[in-house]
Amino acid sequence: MQHLTLLTLALTLIATICFAKSPYQSVLQHSRIRGRQHGPNVCAMQKIQGTDKKYFTNCKQWYHRKICGKPTVISYECCPGYEKLPGEKGCPAALPLVNIYNTLGVVGAATTKMYSERAQLREEIEGPGSFTFFAPSNQAWAALPNEILDALVSNVNIELLNALHYHMVNRRLTSEDLKHGSAFPSMYQDFNVHIHHYPNGIVTVNCARLVKTDQHATNGIVHVVDRVITAVTNDVHTFIDTDDDLETLRTAVAAAGLTQMLESDGHYTVFAPTNEAFEKIPPEMLNRILGDPVALKDLLNYHILKNMQCAESITSGTPLETLQGTVLEVGCDGADMTLNGKAIIQKKDQLGTNGVIHYINELLIPDSAKTLLELAQGSAVTTATKLFVDAGLGSHLSGSEALTILTPQNEAFKEGVTMTGDLKKLLKNHILKEQLSSGSLYYGQELETLEGIKLRVFVYRNSLCIENSCIVAHDKIGRFGSMFTVDKVLTPPMGTIMDVLKADNRFSLLVGAIQTAGLTELMNQAGPHTVFAPTNDAFSALPKADLNKLMRNPKELASVLKYHMAKEILVSGGVGSHTRLKPLQGDKLELNMRNQTVYINKVPVVEADLMATNGVVHAVGAIIKPLPPKVDREQADAPVSSMRTDSRIGVKNDDLFQKVRKSLSSRTMTRAQ
Repeated sequence: MQHLTLLTLALTLIATICFAKSPYQSVLQHSRIRGRQHGPNVCAMQKIQGTDKKYFTNCKQWYHRKICGKPTVISYECCPGYEKLPGEKGCPAALPLVNIYNTLGVVGAATTKMYSERAQLREEIEGPGSFTFFAPSNQAWAALPNEILDALVSNVNIELLNALHYHMVNRRLTSEDLKHGSAFPSMYQDFNVHIHHYPNGIVTVNCARLVKTDQHATNGIVHVVDRVITAVTNDVHTFIDTDDDLETLRTAVAAAGLTQMLESDGHYTVFAPTNEAFEKIPPEMLNRILGDPVALKDLLNYHILKNMQCAESITSGTPLETLQGTVLEVGCDGADMTLNGKAIIQKKDQLGTNGVIHYINELLIPDSAKTLLELAQGSAVTTATKLFVDAGLGSHLSGSEALTILTPQNEAFKEGVTMTGDLKKLLKNHILKEQLSSGSLYYGQELETLEGIKLRVFVYRNSLCIENSCIVAHDKIGRFGSMFTVDKVLTPPMGTIMDVLKADNRFSLLVGAIQTAGLTELMNQAGPHTVFAPTNDAFSALPKADLNKLMRNPKELASVLKYHMAKEILVSGGVGSHTRLKPLQGDKLELNMRNQTVYINKVPVVEADLMATNGVVHAVGAIIKPLPPKVDREQADAPVSSMRTDSRIGVKNDDLFQKVRKSLSSRTMTRAQ
């Protein structure tokens, strides 16, 4: 019965929220459902500890009990438009409808009510009409800077009256009417108030959050807001053009040709870097970007969101798309608004007619404005970056050549790497002669390096590899070049498989066996081949008589060796948890990866990815044998199954089962060989 009740509650919750008309109504309905155990018309509210900030709750906030990374406490209050009655549970009574002036006194806007009387606005908001009043809360007036408040109250008949009229619209607007991006003429010279209704249910007017909505009155409606708002008359470009703290930004905007856009109609969010932010950038890098119109435009567009995001609309980290085409993680940490996890915003919510500006003290530089060297610096490839510079390749990485660099992550290098001629040559083979994206790569594609050799692309189910190096991070696409982070140092192919085996003393017995078996030509053919190459130790581990017998029988020897070869190229990075290969002779090879080691039929690879022009060699320390078959107990015949499962038969019959299983295994292995 309890489960049925929970299911009914869940379905009710889903249905109620789904049929809510707006994001605000969704969170309001969720708060109602969370609070209804406390009586009718009770809403659950989440309050950030140590502050006066309260929010209607959504599912995510409810279960995490956090807003802006800070813990919250749950309180239960009357939903908008309802009040308590002595001795009764919950909030059963609807608030009596009175005029706007009297409504202000009962919804937490007593200070606005007081100032309305001082400004001789009382008669207007008590009389006939249909108004919407965005009423600052008592706390909003208390937070107003003293010099601004003094200027208002020292001239109540003009300044204070105008300020209050700017909070009013000459029509009734419920929360349903407050659509995202809408604007309504206020009762102060018809200057617009700007509405934004966000997907998380937060509604703002001129970036002030509505903390109590839809407080109905006989002559209108009251929405309580968390700050005193001021008239908006300038577009965002005018802000930039008139603020000395944004002088460098102003020059950059003009050079990039973005002036007209920032003057046009829209709903932009501009994270405006101050002069101080530009000064933190190394002069050489800054001058390069300022002198490159393409890089400069990308840099500035990376600071502009495609929509308007007031600070009060942020309750958790959210990726938001920029005009540059990538995303910024816009979040909050307590009262601080953050960008990509950093609290670099100095001044918030400078509202213009076509957007909002937040001042930041650090410049945000997108990858698309960086050189290859700048892409590599400060990431998980610092060792490779230093080696490229030490090898004299810095000019390639900081210039305007169209290149792609393969940068092994730091873990790919042994400690104490020293620069040698061979290492310089190897590093040059980590730089490709064209700018690429990993999404354009395909199986079998050949890529030319600065050293002039060709590298092959291999595509597997869960990995994308260039020779033995597999890409382990998202591309970084720079101004002229791209950076692929790879898991290991690249091994360029050197000769055929036979050449690779002959060049390594560990495979001298294998080379002789290949020649005896008549497979030399096969190992020199174009391929593709994967060879699991037994080392000398692997051959020596066989009984001497068996080894001699095998070596005297070329046909049987060829059969054994072909079980170690496959007609495709599989590098170690392409091995998953259950990878299978079809050998040249025999049923199958089963591969998996454990603790960074590849296993073939449970035989470990002692060294992987010896790259050849026609394939790849993996050294193994034992001769690979077929795995015993897996007996499916459910499909086994009845007598064997009953012997195994009937506990009354005892140990003797269990031993018989083992003999039957070994017999089945032996016959299967004979067929495989």
